Amino acid sequence: MQKSIHGITVAHFFESYKEKLKLELVTGEPGMHRLIHEGSINRPALALTGFFKYFANKRIQVLGAAEMTYMKTLTQQQQVQILDQMVRRGIPCIVLTRNYNPTHPMLAVAAEMKLPIMRTPMITMNWINLATLAIDNEFAPAGTEHATTLDIKGVGVMLRGDSGVGKSECALALIERGHSLVSDDLTVIKLLDERELMASSRPLNRGYMECRGIGIINVSEMFGIKSVRLEKRIDMVVSLKEWTPDVVEERTGLEENFYEILGIKLPHIELYVRPGRDIARLVEVAALTLALKKMGHDPARDFNDRLIAFMTTQANAPAPTKIKPVDREERSPG
Repeated sequence: MQKSIHGITVAHFFESYKEKLKLELVTGEPGMHRLIHEGSINRPALALTGFFKYFANKRIQVLGAAEMTYMKTLTQQQQVQILDQMVRRGIPCIVLTRNYNPTHPMLAVAAEMKLPIMRTPMITMNWINLATLAIDNEFAPAGTEHATTLDIKGVGVMLRGDSGVGKSECALALIERGHSLVSDDLTVIKLLDERELMASSRPLNRGYMECRGIGIINVSEMFGIKSVRLEKRIDMVVSLKEWTPDVVEERTGLEENFYEILGIKLPHIELYVRPGRDIARLVEVAALTLALKKMGHDPARDFNDRLIAFMTTQANAPAPTKIKPVDREERSPG
């Protein structure tokens, strides 16, 4: 399932990030329902001069030292006219950096048109960088997968499989070996910066697992707080399947398969569950093998290259020289 965010309220943004972004609401509380429609930040430099052709009115508007200095060169009437035009174009809110106080015309327009104005002690560039990361996370495409996700020595592994195949049991064995649980049974996924998938759990069941025959267990209480992670980038997908006699399993590792989530293709392997197989150990080895590949060491290809080189050497080697047997009479002295 995939969902797209079309807007978040100013109230949600303020409550979620007021501590991280050091935000203080100055005025405009009745307008906190206004929607932020784009996951970016805008500095309205040209708009303050009256040029609105490419005005990014759907974004949070940030006024820093340059903008506030320019505003103070305008008359109060000019300030009211400019701000009135900005608000009528539907801007969600204004943020003043460096703890600037809004001018009297700004307060008047905000009160009349119910526009939230906030301020922060942070310098403009630092605030924009942090706010961009925060709001990008809010607008990131998201979805869910019926899967269990773990952090295995820095490699994010998502375990898929039919219900009852043993995902939770495999995850429990990996946690016992010192790895960390991100989510059990249902993984929430966000696409960040259009290039990486971030997995997390729903807050309600974070740190809990369901084990068939036992019930619900609290992972952090049993194995320690380090056994649970809030979120982790997904690096590979492992699908657990029931083994049948006619299944053909990968033997060399030379063939690469992929699993697509939100338009991103991830390395994908299939492991078949049957009595006697240590699936948790195989998943762990698969994760470590992927880590080696990212470092430039591919065991399957390295061995394949060695095998080809050996076969080439054998094929080019000169044939052994046959020694002609010496007749006994020729060897005897005259």
